[in-house]
Parts: sequence; C-alpha cells; structure tokens
Amino acid sequence: MTSTISWIDDITMTELERNPYPVYERLRAEAPLAYVPVLGSYVATTAEICRAIATSPDFEAVITKAGGRTFGHPAVIGVNGPVHDDLRSMVDPALQPQEVDRWIDDLVRPIARRYLSDFEDTGRAELIAQYCEPVSVRALGDLLGLQTVSSDKLREWFHKLSVSFTNAGVDENGEFTNPEGFVEADAAKEEIRSIVDPLIDNWLVNPDDSAISHWLHDGMPEGQTRDREYIYPTLYVYLLGAMQEPGHAMGSTLVGLFTRPDQLEQVIDEPALIPRAISEGMRWTSPIWSATARISTKAVEVAGVELPEGSVVLMSYGSANHDHSVYDAPSEFDLTRPPLPHLAFGAGNHACAGIYFANQVCRIGLEELLEAIPNLERDTGSDVEFWGWGFRGPTSLHTTWEV
Repeated sequence: MTSTISWIDDITMTELERNPYPVYERLRAEAPLAYVPVLGSYVATTAEICRAIATSPDFEAVITKAGGRTFGHPAVIGVNGPVHDDLRSMVDPALQPQEVDRWIDDLVRPIARRYLSDFEDTGRAELIAQYCEPVSVRALGDLLGLQTVSSDKLREWFHKLSVSFTNAGVDENGEFTNPEGFVEADAAKEEIRSIVDPLIDNWLVNPDDSAISHWLHDGMPEGQTRDREYIYPTLYVYLLGAMQEPGHAMGSTLVGLFTRPDQLEQVIDEPALIPRAISEGMRWTSPIWSATARISTKAVEVAGVELPEGSVVLMSYGSANHDHSVYDAPSEFDLTRPPLPHLAFGAGNHACAGIYFANQVCRIGLEELLEAIPNLERDTGSDVEFWGWGFRGPTSLHTTWEV
C-alpha cells in the first residue's frame, strides 16, 4: 500500500549538528522515508531503505545543494555514467587493496611514530588534534603529493570545507539560510589553488608517482592530460572526506573503547582485534554520517512512499548503522557484537573508493598508539563532544597515562 509523504518540519540544523541520533531514531520509527524541509530533500534513515536506494537502477547519484556549492562540478560523488566511470578509473587504481598493501606500512608507520614522539613522554594528550587528525591528513596528503603542505594547513582545509558542505539549511524558497557559512571554504579553495596549481604545472611535464600526477595522466591518450578544472572538484572531495574519515574513525573507535574498559584491555592485549574495533567504531559513529544523496530518474515507490521523478533523497548512513532492526543496542559500542555489514562507506557503485586505505590508516595508527601507550586512559575531567550530521566525529579527546 502506498502511503502519503511525511513532512517533518520541526527539525533544526542545530539539533542535527549537536546530536542527530534522537532525530533519526524518531524518523526511523515514524517516517523512515520523509521530506525534511530544513534539508530541502527527502531523508532515508533505515538500513533497508538506504541500501535499496543506493543500489537501485531507478536512482542516480546527485550532489547536495551545499555539496555542489562547496565542490563544484564534476565531483566524483555527484556524477554518473561515463564521467563517473572516468573519475573512478582515475582515483581507484592507487586504492586497490593489493596496491595499498605494497606501501601502506612504509607510508603510515613513520608518520604515526613521528607524532607519537611529540607527546608519548608527557603523560597527556588531546588525541584528535595531536594524533588522529594529523596522522590521517599527513598520510593522504603525502599520497596525493602534497608533502610541502603542513598537516595543520591540511586540517584547516578539511574543517573549513566540512563547515561549507554541511551548511545545508534552506528556507521555504530553497535559499541557503546561512550564506556566510561558505565564506571560509571559498577562501580555503583559493589557497588550495594557489598551492596546488604550481604542483600541477610541474606534474604536467614531469609526472611522478603521486596520486594527483596519476590523476592527470593515467588512461589518457599519449600527449594528453586531464584538465585541472576537471579534477579539482574531486580533489576537494578528497581534501574533505578522505582527509577526515580515518582520523575521526580512529577517534570514535577510541572513545567507544573507553566506554568499555574490558574491551580496550582486550584490544591492547590482542592487537589483531584492532580491525574489528575499527569496524565497530565506524558503525557506532560513522565519519560520513549523512552526506550522500541520490535522485530518482522516474516516479518510483520506495518503502511504500511514492516519490516523483527528480526526488532527491539524502542517505543517512549513520542512522542506518543505528537501526534497531539490524543491531541490538546500536547506541552502545560493543566489540563482541556479530560482525554484521554496516554502511559507513556507503553502498552501490558510489561506495567510498578509499574503504581499504581508510581502514589500514586507522589500523596502523591505533597499533602504534596502543603499543607505545598501553596504559592509555580517557581524562574524565574533560567531556568528549561529537559534532556534525553530514560528517561526524569527536571534536576532542583528552587522555592521560603514567609515564
């Protein structure tokens, strides 16, 4: 039976950014596919509906309005057909498991050890700013070929791009309610261009093994390269999503483990459990929480709701990963839960290209941290706060240990 479309018009951007879980729990129970005016789109909140839409031939990828304003066109997350195929053929080869396995340890372990050396003898650290984010951005920055850009600058860029991408609030006319929310990201993109353009000038004539150099040259006819304007939107996607995801996944996994001291002790004693802890951490707090959209290519019925052609649906993967019909006690971090698939990396042909890379950065980062500081404890004098509905992770994580 087809049902009428539910309009949920009492949701605010503030509550989504601070704590989206109660909102999405309500949506899963009352209207798992509903129109949310403040986001200007339909919102899918259950695992079944998110997976169905992500893999349906009746939907194509589309970038959110704020995402388009942030990245421009053609960004890999918002295109289809030959352009999407070409962009994926550009970015995918360096991220295949057999390729990543070739260099990941040599790339990430020295980075992790370098940051650890700055604080492991001090007995305290704020791990998000001092370790998780720096390891994440440095690993990807070096892979891309941005060794000359400081980790602090890379972190600054992804934070500004994140604020822009998630500045999604719109009024009844579809206009952004906070146009000033794009200003800092616009300035960041100008700075990115000023630094990366000269690097591209060099890579065009002197290709090397950096990822961006490969993006320019791979798969092109002899003597031709991809235009820089064509690759910049996807580069911005990487400088946001791929920069923040491993770092925030590491941070969320640690926070989760701190809620279960017995499980933290298990992981420290048996490092082979770290990948399982990371998987649960990504399910528990998905770094890419609700940042992916699809558009219907025809009138289609989904979960009993008739969607007109051209309906934009926001896929709330973070909500899907807390679906009570799939997971017992989903709001709890639990290393021992059955290893069920989750949707932290999406689904379908637009699933995240960096699944394996992100997991390996997290694994190595946590291996190095817990080996160097096995008596790590959360500083209970400081609260752990999470932020974001499009991208989500802990804003800080204060820790202590005996030296």
